[in-house]
Amino acid sequence: MSTKAIYEATGKKLLNKYLDSTAAECRCVDVDADTNWNELIDKNRWLENERLVVKPDQLIKRRGKLGLIRGDVSLQGAKDFIVETLGKEISIGHTTGKLKHFIIEPYLEHNKADEMYICIYSNRDGEIILFHHEGGIDVGDVDSKALKYTIVIDDAFNVNKMEETLLKNIPAVRRSHLSAFITKLFQVYMELQFTYLEINPLVVTTNTVYILDLASRLDQTAEYLCASKWGQIVFPPPFGRDAFPEEAYIAELDAKSGASLKLTVLNPKGRVWTMVAGGGASVIYSDTICDMGFASELANYGEYSGAPSEQQTYEYAKTILSLIFKEKNPDGKILIIGGGIANFTNVAATFKGIVKALREHREHLVEHKISIFVRRAGPNYQEGLRVMREVGATLGVPVHVFGAETHMTAIVGMALGKRPIAPPEQAELTTANFLLPTSGSKSEVQAVSNNGSSPTTKVNDDERKYNLGRPLFSNTTKAIVWGMQTKAVQGMLDFDHVCRRTQPSVVAMIYPFTGDHKQKFYWGHDEILLPCYKNMADCMKRHPEADVLINFASLRSAYESTMETLKYPQIRSIAIVAEGIPEQLTRRMIRLANTNDVSLIGPATVGGLKAGCFKIGHTGGMLDNILMSKLYRPGSVAYVSRSGGMSNELNNIICRNSDGVYEGIAIGGDRYPGTTFTDHIYRYEDDPEAKLIVLLGEVGGIEEYHICEAIKSKRITKPLVAWCIGTCASMFTSEVQFGHAGSHADNDRETAVAKNKALREAGAYVPNSFDELGDLIHMVFENLVQSGQITPKPDVLPPSVPMDYDWARELGLIRKPASFMTSIVDDRGQELLYAGMPITDVIKEDVGIGGVLSLLWFRKRLPKYATEFLEMTLMVTADHGPAVSGAHNTIVCARAGKDLVSCLASGLLTIGDRFGGALDNAAKQFSEAFDAGLHPADFVNKMRKEGKLLMGIGHRVKSLNNPDMRVVLLKQFAKQHFPATPLLDYALEVEKITVSKKPNLILNVDGCIGVVMVDLLRHCGCFTLEEATEFIENGALNGLFVLGRSIGFIGHFLDQKRLRQGLYRHPWDDISYILPEAM
Repeated sequence: MSTKAIYEATGKKLLNKYLDSTAAECRCVDVDADTNWNELIDKNRWLENERLVVKPDQLIKRRGKLGLIRGDVSLQGAKDFIVETLGKEISIGHTTGKLKHFIIEPYLEHNKADEMYICIYSNRDGEIILFHHEGGIDVGDVDSKALKYTIVIDDAFNVNKMEETLLKNIPAVRRSHLSAFITKLFQVYMELQFTYLEINPLVVTTNTVYILDLASRLDQTAEYLCASKWGQIVFPPPFGRDAFPEEAYIAELDAKSGASLKLTVLNPKGRVWTMVAGGGASVIYSDTICDMGFASELANYGEYSGAPSEQQTYEYAKTILSLIFKEKNPDGKILIIGGGIANFTNVAATFKGIVKALREHREHLVEHKISIFVRRAGPNYQEGLRVMREVGATLGVPVHVFGAETHMTAIVGMALGKRPIAPPEQAELTTANFLLPTSGSKSEVQAVSNNGSSPTTKVNDDERKYNLGRPLFSNTTKAIVWGMQTKAVQGMLDFDHVCRRTQPSVVAMIYPFTGDHKQKFYWGHDEILLPCYKNMADCMKRHPEADVLINFASLRSAYESTMETLKYPQIRSIAIVAEGIPEQLTRRMIRLANTNDVSLIGPATVGGLKAGCFKIGHTGGMLDNILMSKLYRPGSVAYVSRSGGMSNELNNIICRNSDGVYEGIAIGGDRYPGTTFTDHIYRYEDDPEAKLIVLLGEVGGIEEYHICEAIKSKRITKPLVAWCIGTCASMFTSEVQFGHAGSHADNDRETAVAKNKALREAGAYVPNSFDELGDLIHMVFENLVQSGQITPKPDVLPPSVPMDYDWARELGLIRKPASFMTSIVDDRGQELLYAGMPITDVIKEDVGIGGVLSLLWFRKRLPKYATEFLEMTLMVTADHGPAVSGAHNTIVCARAGKDLVSCLASGLLTIGDRFGGALDNAAKQFSEAFDAGLHPADFVNKMRKEGKLLMGIGHRVKSLNNPDMRVVLLKQFAKQHFPATPLLDYALEVEKITVSKKPNLILNVDGCIGVVMVDLLRHCGCFTLEEATEFIENGALNGLFVLGRSIGFIGHFLDQKRLRQGLYRHPWDDISYILPEAM
């Protein structure tokens, strides 16, 4: 959500920091069950010396009237009050909770006449300051009493006007410093991104201003802008609901993810648990559960959306299951895994995470008698439902699975025993329909446009102007896409093709992080190139025909890119997809868009579409859903909703209960959408092709009341079917913030129940629940057909559109031999795997470098002694001084100014039979002789007769009397830890023969590593003789030398750079020049 309440103490500390000298310092301390009183007093000595006020700090309103404030007490009196009330359960209205958090501050002796009231709050158009010269607990209805000063967003704060408006009843002796305080308070309000700030009472004396009671809210989405100003902010849960660690864990996951993950525990002992995809759908499922009389049994509210990964949905599902299993219920429990029709989320991928969690908790599911009901649709949903059905057959608990053919909330009635559990209906086979050739008329589906005037309508005494003559989209609309969203663009082009457009709707892309280039896309069967520009000005100049911009910029970039777009008059509509844009920035965009007569869709939206003409980004989902919902040709029903996910569900509902969608817009879930319900419904009212209007409203805000007034005033005359989701909110005992930032009622008038009632009384068609929405649309549509007001649009056969290869493979429709194969590593999942071992386990179990080598080179978890030997090998081969050929080459290359990789490659290229590459050959020679049963003397004689060197025997410096300590250490380790060392023993017998001829013909480090590695591979119990031989044949042993010596080569490179050595030139006196005699 965006706007979140904070503790009173937190708000006062922020004001202390930024109000400067315009108000007296707000000294206060927090107290809870964990407070160390001695430490608290040591840091705040004023607690011992002054009279105090103590009260709960838990977002409780009207504490004074509830008797929850103890004033004019000593420190001991404050302690006594806290001891008396800490942990005490109290009821405030329908909400019951425990007092856990308190604030203590100095008691201010003052006159009642000094108490005043001030409140600053934000709305769509700007900020409003309410001020009343009388305050305190008996202030009464401030909305009717208080003076009001409005500051339009981005307008300057006019001090003189503020004083004239608000301070007319304030004596002159207090007006000056009160004016300075209000001016500074407003500045702080804006700079710190407050959305609500109320002080009551505000005590104003002849000298200064004192802040007594404070209630405030911050725009949480502005954290990236205000983190340094806010410091560490804790957003407490509302009174009556405890904060659960599971909620904090999901909030942490959400913060780290580009997806949306939300969880609120309502009743940990409840029987009915939900795991719902989509912000709008999650509210509707909660509504339906409560409507059916199970509000007291609803255990949680939550949602996952925005294409979470398999691992993220696994963590989310695992967390909810852990909550379900905390307590048993003799009647068992119900888990509803629901959702609407996804626009772009891969349903199968998210379900795999849920399935993994269900499998891991199979025994607990049976033990707690869990019944599971599943309903989902969207991209790849058939595969997701198949996987869910398969796991359902193995869990040992009832699992009922349904798809798009079943109404979204039908599973709620089945789960709660309100309707029989239906067998799954046969789904329409649309997933691969666009692979098949089609025949039929090739005539284009023509979009209908209007040319009307721009009337001015008065709604609730507020003059609003709407450009109703211009349709947002047509079958010739051209769009520019901001962002490298190739999947979204391809989806738009496929929609264009299936709608029989003659030209693509996307003419260009803007992506400031690369240079100008071309991007390849498909137009039906053909490949086309679309230009991608780094600079927006260049794009606009070269594509003046484009009048729509679809902005996929992130929440941090969306404001700047949208404001830049608004400089170009050719753009008449902008869709902003990003969620989480700070409200101040959103309102600035809205104001400029209204000034420029630009339609702003969003933020936080999937967009919208006009059937048979144009769609924004991912709207409407994949082609299978577009075909199923018949969005390739216009119908007669136009809708508007907040939720993007629910807009796709509306496409499905409308298609099944009428002749289909004419146009649909999701205005976005934020508190201040760029365009409103009224804007779009007025367009539909004036469009003769839109015969029936559907509104899906929400709890929060008052926009639906404008619709009521318009119906009553006959501004809206077409049949309107309306439903506001969030009816469950009034049934909860504590405040719940739903998935959308705007889904929050600040008063009874903003509740979904009140809105539905007002819409019904105004003359709209309002169902009893969302469950009945489709039936009501069907009834109204049929009545319009019977009365002759609608002639159902004929269906047409869409042209075939090839399926992308990647998606066809994802759906399991095709297969193809892989170009590469790997059996050692997998980087496709949430976590990297080494030979099947997760990287976290590699680190946690401290397998070391040797263990990583065993996994990646040998595909086995070798014994500890084996991995230690591998590490020892790397250590002893890491370097042998600067004189050897590899190090010498590296040094010369480094002194020539080359980079690290070039220098390393120069050194590595010298490795071969003469330098460092003897490991493999030594292993082969010794093992072949040993396996053939040759006596060591016979082996030596055989090699001499064949004129071959004994690889691994001999050293330039070391000898029998000056042994190589590296070899000594390796032999000792092998003898001490290996199960058997027959080849090492054989090599040592050979050494006895060779040193008798010359003392430096010892078993060198290459030979020792080679024969010991053969013993390791053959006798560690992990490999067959054939496998061990294959590793040697493939050069694995030389790999040890290469890897180890690379460490030394890199060391020499860094050493030369550190010493700043210049270009190397070999001295003449070290070169023997032998030239032919002069001719």
